[in-house]
Parts: sequence; C-alpha cells; structure tokens
Amino acid sequence: MYGDIYGRPAGRSRGLYRFDEYYRCYPLVMAPGAERPELNYGSKILLPPSALDKVSRLHVQWPIMLELINGAKEEYTHAGVLEFVAEEGRAYIPQWMMQTLKLDVGDMIQIKTTSLELAKLVKLQPQSVNFLDISDPRAVLEKAFRNFAALTKGDVFNFEYNDELYEMAVLDVKPETAKMGVCMIETDVSVDFAPPVGYVEPPRQTQGSGTSTPRSGRAAGGGLPAGGLLHNQGTMAQAINYDAIAPGATTLSAGNFHGEGMRLAAKKGSKTGTPKPATPVAGTSTNVKDVVLPRRKNNNGPLPLRLPPNKLFLGYEIKPVKTAADKEKEAAAAKQPHFAGQGQTLRGGVPKKKSDDDDKDKAQPAEKKPEESKGRRLDGRNV
Repeated sequence: MYGDIYGRPAGRSRGLYRFDEYYRCYPLVMAPGAERPELNYGSKILLPPSALDKVSRLHVQWPIMLELINGAKEEYTHAGVLEFVAEEGRAYIPQWMMQTLKLDVGDMIQIKTTSLELAKLVKLQPQSVNFLDISDPRAVLEKAFRNFAALTKGDVFNFEYNDELYEMAVLDVKPETAKMGVCMIETDVSVDFAPPVGYVEPPRQTQGSGTSTPRSGRAAGGGLPAGGLLHNQGTMAQAINYDAIAPGATTLSAGNFHGEGMRLAAKKGSKTGTPKPATPVAGTSTNVKDVVLPRRKNNNGPLPLRLPPNKLFLGYEIKPVKTAADKEKEAAAAKQPHFAGQGQTLRGGVPKKKSDDDDKDKAQPAEKKPEESKGRRLDGRNV
C-alpha cells in the first residue's frame, strides 16, 4: 500500500516500468529556435523537458531507443532522441517519419521506450534511378547514417546529396526481431542494394558466330563504328581489329566524310564531274575494303578501343629506346650528302661542273695594267 520516493507502488520491480506517453506530433521545421533543415534527414526527434525527467527516473537502456506508434492507422517505427527542448505536450519528428506513420500535423502519437539489437545488415531500395548517378553510394550512405539512431523494415527515409533529395526504402534488416527494428549507433552494418524503382536492365547483346559480319543495327545504318568490327575469336589483335585503330592506320572509318568537293562556280571549259552519292545506292558496291581512303591525321592519339566484355588491352606497339650507338649512326647518316646525281637542264645538256680554278679566278679580279699617258694639243691635233 505504500510507494517509493518516485510514487511507484511497493512490491513491484523497477525494471517493469518504462516510458510511455502520448504527444501531438509536428514536423521538425516547426520546432522552436533556429532553422535546422538537416534534422529532417535522420531518425532523431525532439521531446519536451518533462520527458527527460521521467526517463531519468526509470531503468532504461542508453542510448534511448523509442517506438513511435500511430494507433489509428496501426503503423509504427523506431527513433532516437536528439534534444529535450520541445514545448510540453509536443513532439517534433522528421517529415519522412510522419509520412511513414501516416500522420498529419497535430495528430496524437504514442511514444514509448524499447530495446533494439545492433544492426548487422540493411537492405535498401532507391526510389529513383537518379541514385545510380552517385559515384560512391556506400560512402554517401555512411555519411547519411550518422544522423540515424534506428531503422525499421518498411521505412522510406530520405537524405540530401549535392543539393538533390534521394528517397530510400528499407526492405529488410538483420537481426530479425518482432518489431523488425535495429539500432544504427556504434555498429558495423553491411548495406545491400536492390534495383531502383523504375530501373530497366539493358538488353544483353548476343555473341555472334565468330565472323566479322556487322551487327544488324549497325548494318542498317550502312557504316562501321570507329575501330572496325569486333571479332569473337582469334588473337587479341584480331579481336580488337588492331590494324584499323593503330596510330599508323591508313584507313578511315566509314562514318567520316568521304564525298568529293564541288566548286560553286565551275571554270570555263572544265569538265564538271558527276557527284557521287554519300549514301549507298542500290546496285552499287558498298564494301568498305574496296575503297582506299586517305591517311588520317592522328592529332589526338589513336582511335578509342571497342573491347568486348571481360577483355583487356595492355598497350600499342613498343618503340624501343634509342641507344648511344643508334644516335651515332643517325648523326653519321645526317652528315652524308643526300643529292649526289647530275642535274639536267631544260635544253637537254648536262651542266658543266665548276672547277676549283674557275672559282678562284672569279674570286680574284684581274689586275689592270697602267695605261700610257698621252698628251693633247690645244688645237686638237695628235701629238
């Protein structure tokens, strides 16, 4: 008939009591104080200070795990406590949690303490194919899980990454319990992904019989892809058609421009050639091997590789490093005269070779002999 100092009836065990209260729920964006939109991307709620006073009097497990129940819709989930700063009679929870519990602003919600096992495995399903654009999804989720205290099977939470919102559904959790909830605090959890909602697996391309016949889709276009055709059998050089993609290849792919140029104003008397069609015409040969194309300028390196699955290409042809002896041979060859033949004139004669004596005579001008001085008369007669 007597109770203890906390008002509990005598003769009852302390561990049988737990926190169990009803509050009116509101989204976290309506919480007092400065705006903190990042709180919406987690599973922690705000409770009034009186909840902290009640919990401190009970024998509960820390960190506190809470079970949120919407009795009217028979929905439940689990969460943790972030702060005890809410107004009395109110509880502020994330927006995605209100949608999971099918709650409206101001609805009554039951909150009670519970115990959850540490998470070992969580299977998630992205709700949009945009999740595939993330280069490292595991690292992104590891950062997002820092704001989560618990997860429950059936939750559809969201997180923000690069100013974009992603939704994720919890398909399964392990270890399995009656409430299918797990604790995400200080645990090593493995994450498994299911295909995103709306994802369509691309059709697999069936392998050919080993011939070099182009695929039907490419054959309909009348052209071959850059790098030639793929061969399913033979050596690696044959499989990737190395002769067509090597830096020294002399042929172009059929997808480039191979038409002939035409002048807008033809010269008088010139024969106007018949333009050749750029597209194949019925009755004409369209074999690429019959056409000798000009050499391509590989300004940006070799053509891209088109490797089939499960094949690797380890590099192009090896150019050995020049040794000192090779450099000396090249220097000696450069010093030798390149043109040693005799030239031909337009008249058909062979030009005479210039001798060294002629060059010396031209170099030294002939000496002039002094002329004898002759006198002249004033009347113009010779002396």
